[in-house]
Amino acid sequence: MSHTKIRKCLFPAAGYGTRFLPATKAIPKEMLPVLTKPLLQYGVEEAISAGLDTMAIVTGRGKRAIEDHFDISYELEHQIKGTSKEHYLTEIRAVITKCTFSYTRQVEMKGLGHAILSGQTLIGDEPFAVILADDLCDNDEGPTVLNQMVKLYEKHRCSIVAIEEVPIEETHKYGVIKAHEIEKNLFEIEDMVEKPDPKDAPSNLAIIGRYILTPDIFEILEQTLPGKNGEIQITDALRTQAQKGKVLGFKFAGRRFDCGSVDGFVEATNYFYAK
Repeated sequence: MSHTKIRKCLFPAAGYGTRFLPATKAIPKEMLPVLTKPLLQYGVEEAISAGLDTMAIVTGRGKRAIEDHFDISYELEHQIKGTSKEHYLTEIRAVITKCTFSYTRQVEMKGLGHAILSGQTLIGDEPFAVILADDLCDNDEGPTVLNQMVKLYEKHRCSIVAIEEVPIEETHKYGVIKAHEIEKNLFEIEDMVEKPDPKDAPSNLAIIGRYILTPDIFEILEQTLPGKNGEIQITDALRTQAQKGKVLGFKFAGRRFDCGSVDGFVEATNYFYAK
């Protein structure tokens, strides 16, 4: 494998965001703002904080606002140049100059595994990160979640998923792992189940929207049959990877807000406002 350093981050952004209708009828859910910044921009900034400079975004129909956001708006720049409002654009300008953006479309919605597979043309044959923008993460104390994971990857060189403890009655919303702890907050995964009923859940350790994946995952995804809801699940592909080799689960330092739900979105807004 030529590249051992992680440079690219994949953002699956093709979903419909039905839980936020009618707001998401014409606006991608990834562009919904927490305070003044869209969710996707928080994710891109997290990737930059981890030393990544190539953002690969898997979009779908009606998502052009994403491409426009990560581009220069000459008219807007011209209008506010030299005014007191100019500083509002400094943050997004910094993001645009620090990294490259490329886009591809997921033509059919066939699950997260399929979305990641759709991004193969943008990633190529190298390890990469995946951020699901509606899992908004923040770590007051130190490095971002992805930054923590990239450091771990440099040591272990295998796929890594971010995990957190969830109430057992909520396991049906997540991929859940069966694993043993190999060092503090780091688990070697033996098995994983997509959205199990609480009574069938192997633990209360749930996978959240941060992954580091080795490139062999694409080949596994190509051979992965549709699972729950007829979708190709990344959980199933990772399970294969865990059984063949090694996949780690990492209990990260920081907080996660599930901005895919209205409750989590409001919670995140209040949290960042208080900050």
